[in-house]
Amino acid sequence: MEEQRKLPLGVKAAYGFGSVAYGVKNNGFDYFLLLFYSQVIGLDARLVGIAITTALVFDAISDPIIGYWSDNVRSKFGRRHPFMYVSALPVALSYFFLWNPPVEWSDSAIFWYLLVLAVFIRTFITLYETPSAALTPELSEEYTERSSLLSFRYYFGWTGGNAMTVMMFFFIFPALATATIPDGRFNRESYEILGITGSVLIFISIMVSSIGTHSQIPFLKSPPPQRKMTLLGIFREIFETLANRSFIALFSAALLGAVATGLAAALAFYFYTYFWGFTSIETGIITMGVFLAALIGMILAPIVTKRFGKKKGAMAVGLVAFLGAPLPVFLRLIDVLPENGDPFLFWFVFGTGVIDVGLIICFQILFSSMTADLVEQAELKTGRRSEGVFFSSVTFVRKTVQGLGLLAASFVLALAEFPAGAAVDEVTDESIWLLGAYYVPTILTLWLGMIAVISLYKVDEESHTETLKALQLRRQETAAAENQG
Repeated sequence: MEEQRKLPLGVKAAYGFGSVAYGVKNNGFDYFLLLFYSQVIGLDARLVGIAITTALVFDAISDPIIGYWSDNVRSKFGRRHPFMYVSALPVALSYFFLWNPPVEWSDSAIFWYLLVLAVFIRTFITLYETPSAALTPELSEEYTERSSLLSFRYYFGWTGGNAMTVMMFFFIFPALATATIPDGRFNRESYEILGITGSVLIFISIMVSSIGTHSQIPFLKSPPPQRKMTLLGIFREIFETLANRSFIALFSAALLGAVATGLAAALAFYFYTYFWGFTSIETGIITMGVFLAALIGMILAPIVTKRFGKKKGAMAVGLVAFLGAPLPVFLRLIDVLPENGDPFLFWFVFGTGVIDVGLIICFQILFSSMTADLVEQAELKTGRRSEGVFFSSVTFVRKTVQGLGLLAASFVLALAEFPAGAAVDEVTDESIWLLGAYYVPTILTLWLGMIAVISLYKVDEESHTETLKALQLRRQETAAAENQG
């Protein structure tokens, strides 16, 4: 088999920096959008929820469409880069306008304004993110190099989005607190700055990634031969590509992981505020720990890949991470940790959180790298390169079940008889204890189920190398036949 080409560090960094766009978009949607439109603009929270959920449905549908389209497009810029270049300006502009809605519009008009822009942003960010993610297996076929490449992508994605949260809570909100609006979170001007900063970052990150990887276009894979396709034929090809035991394992794992992640995210601030009694500053410091965690995950993933392989590494790292995530809560339930307010408690939760998030990021990198290794298996079977179909299918399942995590969180709160809209001193000790008691087994069941499903994945470095050899032999035979013809 021919020697694998090593990617320059600059290409890896440029490719990874592109994920800042997705991190910024996710950060805005996950942490600020509901608060801004319901509490600052004054739109009914239920209408905000309907708009966000409807946009998510459109987004999930667009994933496999764009993935298949980018697998088959033909252009002088290759299969992926046309989508990446085209998406930059529409995403940036729509993100800017999202945080600058017109003044004095009716609730109905604001609802449609939010809905249309949310659909636009999600569709155009998918137009960038799906082809960009599909570049991973094209930029490198080497087993360990793929984990290294994805380490840059996840590092920038996590830190880019988290930087926006830190900027807002530590700088913008305090700076824009006024006599009439004492809490900057409820000042419209705060979100105007969020829109300007976010849109500029999105545009720069997409363009840096697109231009920074442009030199690799001659080395990327060609689309399959042109053929007459019907809608039924397209779906037949998609199902043929995905009919793989290892992919089904990753698909199922992604489903369980999405529910668990949604549950954890929905209850995170409940635990910080009610369970641990942390102040907003302490919560902000914990948020800043993500920068260190992203660095841990970035460094660890290639090492784990090389030492243990992706499947064994992901299972081992995931097991430690997912058992460790609810460990502080469990230790509090059995009265091992000190009472709230003890300085040791904060630093214990902070330290274990940094390590745990770092391991989770490492797990995510390994998981995506395992997905990339399925591309050559499918090519050997079907004769087509289908990177876009694989990566869009995983993101599709995450988006479609994202709401189930929030639903699970609502059940946990209901079982704990947790009062709605209550101040910290208005919640009983029993409800706080029950919150942890129901959360720990629920989250562990989901995460351990995900680890169990991943055990069905069958690709390792040896089998991947054999697949590459078989593909190279086929390509040589095809080239020889074409020369003879």
